[in-house]
Amino acid sequence: MIRGQLTIDRNRAEYFGESLNIDNVQNSPRLWRMHSDQLLREHGVQVTAQRIAVMNAITDHKHISADAVATAVRADIGSISRQSVYDTLALLVSEGLVRKIQPVGSPALFERELDDNHHHIICRDCGHLADVECSVGNAPCLSASDDHGFEIDEADVAYLGRCPTCQKVSRN
Repeated sequence: MIRGQLTIDRNRAEYFGESLNIDNVQNSPRLWRMHSDQLLREHGVQVTAQRIAVMNAITDHKHISADAVATAVRADIGSISRQSVYDTLALLVSEGLVRKIQPVGSPALFERELDDNHHHIICRDCGHLADVECSVGNAPCLSASDDHGFEIDEADVAYLGRCPTCQKVSRN
């Protein structure tokens, strides 16, 4: 596929003259991987091989730790310092390109899915994590009994339990 024919601004993208919704690029793994350099530019971020490789690692894995990102990037481009991985992840989170989730008792994980109002279910035994659609409405899908004057724009819900594999193991 010929590159360089994609233009993106804050609200829309155009590919070979065909209009694309920016959310389609953001939410499509294939388009996000193909045009990660354009997404970086659209957010005013300098494009580097390391940043592209970090974005690709996040695209290729549903929920990925910083250490796993570093391993994937090293396999992709040869080398990257641990600090560069952490700096790039922090930048991508601050620019709204990736989401950082912090499961209790686990290292931070990073995911590409944004603005889709999903939550996570985590196995208490093995740490397996899966996405769960929000049970009610748009973000925030939960209303605080007392918002203490805060303007709430997001609810972070994690369901904890035991995955089917761990349930089988404990029954035997």
